[in-house]
Amino acid sequence: MAFFSISEYEKEQKWLQKQHASGLKFIHYTPPLFYHFEECEPQNIVYQLDYNEDGLAHKEEYIQLFEDCGWEYIEDVGGYSYFRKPVSKMDKGIEEIFCDDNSRMDMIKRVFKGRMIPLLVLFFLCILPQLRIQSHLDFPLANILFWLLGIMFLIYIVIFIQFTITYIRLKKRLDS
Repeated sequence: MAFFSISEYEKEQKWLQKQHASGLKFIHYTPPLFYHFEECEPQNIVYQLDYNEDGLAHKEEYIQLFEDCGWEYIEDVGGYSYFRKPVSKMDKGIEEIFCDDNSRMDMIKRVFKGRMIPLLVLFFLCILPQLRIQSHLDFPLANILFWLLGIMFLIYIVIFIQFTITYIRLKKRLDS
């Protein structure tokens, strides 16, 4: 079990690489917490994630593009596509599916449009109004709902902050 927020794709990639190096090959992910592995020989494998819902509309060509570069396609989950490649098959050390920070920024923008905008809408149209309504009601179920909504409120705030930090860091790298 592990949890990575929307903007922690690099952290997730490194974690999957560590698992493979310890003899656990990633085979499937069941959101929000369950990674499925099978035992394997420990290897130095690079995992990469790409968020590209448009690519999924032309899935065969999208996957073929990565396979032509030696990346093994694993699966798609929540708009993210999972790929892996042995370090031994890489030209110059560790490769990434993104050749530069501009490509990474494009992916972050796709994540914003595909995942963050719906979260923001849900947050402002559902969570906040319900939190306010529940705070004015006085019966046991309302108190429970208020605390559950409060927890959801905090989770959303953490996700928004993490995404903003990831965006700002990448933007600074691009500007320098």
